[in-house]
Amino acid sequence: MNFIEELSTNPGITRALPTAVVETLQMVSISGIFTLAIGLPLGIFLYTSASGGLRPMPVTNRIVSDIVVNITRSIPFAILMVALIPLARVITGSSIGPIAACVALTIGTVPFFARLVETALRDVSSGKIDAAMVMGSTRMQIVRKVLVPEALPGLVAALTTTMVTLVGYSAMAGITGGGGLGRLAYNYGFQRFDTTVMIVTIVIMVILVQAIQWIGDAAARRVDHRSAATAGSKKARRHEPATTIGV
Repeated sequence: MNFIEELSTNPGITRALPTAVVETLQMVSISGIFTLAIGLPLGIFLYTSASGGLRPMPVTNRIVSDIVVNITRSIPFAILMVALIPLARVITGSSIGPIAACVALTIGTVPFFARLVETALRDVSSGKIDAAMVMGSTRMQIVRKVLVPEALPGLVAALTTTMVTLVGYSAMAGITGGGGLGRLAYNYGFQRFDTTVMIVTIVIMVILVQAIQWIGDAAARRVDHRSAATAGSKKARRHEPATTIGV
């Protein structure tokens, strides 16, 4: 039996794979939405409450940064997911399945995304912030109209990196009862030594990561007004010699 016939007759491919793909997409999309909703404000808070920020709160910043963010990031995801099983049962009513796994996936990636958001905001020129303050903008207006728009390419890149990380985490979650491609690879590829299922699973996860990265890169380029301005200036420079010759 060749590889093509194996794909059409293997029950791990024909029956279990479609469900596993849907469960993985479910985990990544739901966790990604909650990570964005919680991690973005948390990252903005880490930036604005730091020393020299818009609203310095050194004590609160140290508590949130060192205790909440750093400690959560230092725990390996496999251990974190097992530790959060009781919380997942309280929130979702179940300790297994893709929905229950979203609790650990969200808690595991929110601190990571918040740090990336904080780093992206640090790249915003302080001159633009000072100019907004001189014009009488409030802190909230500076955040909404200066910080976030100026850091938008970096924020999109941070979200892309987080989504790719979620794909990897979702595979680990599958081994501990979360379902998805991770559980399929473990059940068929590891326990049954089914090489075909293992190869197909890896290929699908690579395609998924490549798709997320391609979409994220395209979105980052689209919102980057600096590259648009550079492209515009290059076009202008290309037209300059023609104008000079005409004169």
